[in-house]
Amino acid sequence: MPVDLAGVPAEPGVAKPDPMLVVDGVTRSFGGLHAVDVRHLELQRGAITALIGPNGAGKTTLFNVLTGFDRANSGRWSFDGTPLAGIPAYRVARHGMVRTFQLTKALARLTVLENLLLAATGQRGERMVPALVRPLWKSQEERNRERAEELLERFRLDHLRDAHAGTLSGGQRKLLELARALMVRPTMLMLDEPMAGVNPALAQSLLEHIVRLRDEGLTVCFVEHDMDMVMGTSDWVVCLAQGQVIAEGTPREISANDEVIDAYLGKQHGSPVREDESR
Repeated sequence: MPVDLAGVPAEPGVAKPDPMLVVDGVTRSFGGLHAVDVRHLELQRGAITALIGPNGAGKTTLFNVLTGFDRANSGRWSFDGTPLAGIPAYRVARHGMVRTFQLTKALARLTVLENLLLAATGQRGERMVPALVRPLWKSQEERNRERAEELLERFRLDHLRDAHAGTLSGGQRKLLELARALMVRPTMLMLDEPMAGVNPALAQSLLEHIVRLRDEGLTVCFVEHDMDMVMGTSDWVVCLAQGQVIAEGTPREISANDEVIDAYLGKQHGSPVREDESR
């Protein structure tokens, strides 16, 4: 069931009732450009949090830092009480925080089913010595295959199990990447623009899957520019501008927030045009 955050104050860095991810003083710079400068941020357990902001606001960079795909210049963050600063991406995923990418990373020459099987963690058959003794990993591989088949059916990709991933449409690749992330059995999903390049029919299907995952207890955070999706799906919205958190709140609160409107449209969007500016 959705988490009720209606009583949480709509202000940057506000404390949440049961945060799963806590970020403190995280910065990331590229030369003289301060891409990320987040003083404090908490993401609520069991909720869908949308991370929004204009292009260049630092949303994907923050994702990359938190999930171990980039290094912060400073700061610390913890996931479910475990410090993750400086931890590589594969270990972050093992802790239960798994991300997808704006540009899908499907292995084009492997089949759809093989893409899922490859994502399963702790496979004994991947080690040299156990690989020589099939009884040591046969039952585990069978369980992984059952899990993969269940996910393919859930995301309506079962009819494509033997197709090469490179032949899928953009929307189907998004579904495949989401299914592959679930093979890791995460407790939190970080989705970078899940609707980018997806046709409306598949977008609606993907949206329903995300809501259902939340209802099943998974924590979700996604970067998205589609405001209809943000307002219709999120429990909480965080707005970044120039790398900083400038606003937080429920979708209704954010949609009426002047700082958010200014970040997207510019501070002069509501000002009258002077005669000398109209020429």
